[in-house]
Amino acid sequence: MIAVISDLHSNIQALSRALEDIAELGVTRIACLGDVVGYGANPRECLQLVMERCEFTLLGNHEDAMMNFAEDFNDNARAAIHWTQDRLNAPEFPADQNFAFWNFLGELPHQVETDGALFVHGSPRDPVREYMLPRDARNPDKMERVFAAQTQPVSFVGHSHVPGVYVEGGEKHISPRELENGIYVVPKDRRVLVNVGSVGQPRDGDPRLSYVIFEPAAEGRAARIAFRRLAYDHEAASRSIRAEQGLPVYLAERLLVGR
Repeated sequence: MIAVISDLHSNIQALSRALEDIAELGVTRIACLGDVVGYGANPRECLQLVMERCEFTLLGNHEDAMMNFAEDFNDNARAAIHWTQDRLNAPEFPADQNFAFWNFLGELPHQVETDGALFVHGSPRDPVREYMLPRDARNPDKMERVFAAQTQPVSFVGHSHVPGVYVEGGEKHISPRELENGIYVVPKDRRVLVNVGSVGQPRDGDPRLSYVIFEPAAEGRAARIAFRRLAYDHEAASRSIRAEQGLPVYLAERLLVGR
């Protein structure tokens, strides 16, 4: 089994709760789809945990912005990127630790294929920046092109912060709320794209963190995906953002409502 987490966004309260749950489930493999940083107040702590615990971590658009440019980000997101860059360069921390974080960010891959699945941040055809949103299920041209780029039976994405399942040839986004016990069994005859949602900044109106457990297919058994939604101390996460000069208050407020 593999725990698939994404969009942690420097939210140490949410990440710590997710890792605690993963350990309680006895899952030892963790894949991170990127956006470890951005928005939240604890980028160093989140990066350290990901570096220690994850089997692999992918390049998200916020890591890409950190390393290159954030001109296409909105004002709040861009302010958080600049604050995070300063935080990772802060002279009060050991220089070798700062270098280790930047080296890690600079070496993140765009995608990984393993266990019958493709792992990306955005989408199979644009691994870093393309959003997969519920309305896209009603756009057959987009979905056809996305699935044409999908090289494995299952793909896992994040980026939009909205969890759900997209099925090749389907016309509907399947919300985890529609699944019995949050479990989806992958059909053998159609490719499936799974948005795992966000650990650190959910945007589907539910402030609880979101991630998935992936059980790859085996002889005589189809692959299974289990969505996990967990409450965490989002008020503490919100307060930590408010306490940092340079992080917009809006980023704190949205954690309270899951938007």
